[in-house]
Amino acid sequence: MIMKTEIRPFHLAISVKNLDIAKKFYIDVLGCQVGRFTDTWIDLNFFGHQLVLHLANLKQKTDLNFVDNKKIQIPHFGVILKWNDWVKLSERIKNKIDFIIEPYIRFKGQTGEQATMFFLDEDSNALEFKAFKNDVMIFKKY
Repeated sequence: MIMKTEIRPFHLAISVKNLDIAKKFYIDVLGCQVGRFTDTWIDLNFFGHQLVLHLANLKQKTDLNFVDNKKIQIPHFGVILKWNDWVKLSERIKNKIDFIIEPYIRFKGQTGEQATMFFLDEDSNALEFKAFKNDVMIFKKY
């Protein structure tokens, strides 16, 4: 059983091949802010969460799964934003990046209806940003 507690920021570390290129994407495109950093890693404020970019030359394993008749890259990560924040972000980045899945409403008219979009960073890390008009739907069963 999951106890309801104060939601704390998550911490996620991912690999990147070039810190300068990755920084430009996460700061200039997504609007993240820089925290601590060295020559081999950088902490970012990723929508209130800690995302750490580590310099590495690793090839990522990528699998695909189908959701709502669309190919979803696994693994992927992201944030559930407030609806208006999702709209603002999708409008801000729409001409700056190539989407895997363009912004749209998934499961329209069904349990779990949500706004979603998928795209890759410069190192092919897959990101999904989503929003629910009613957060009660986040964990609602079909």
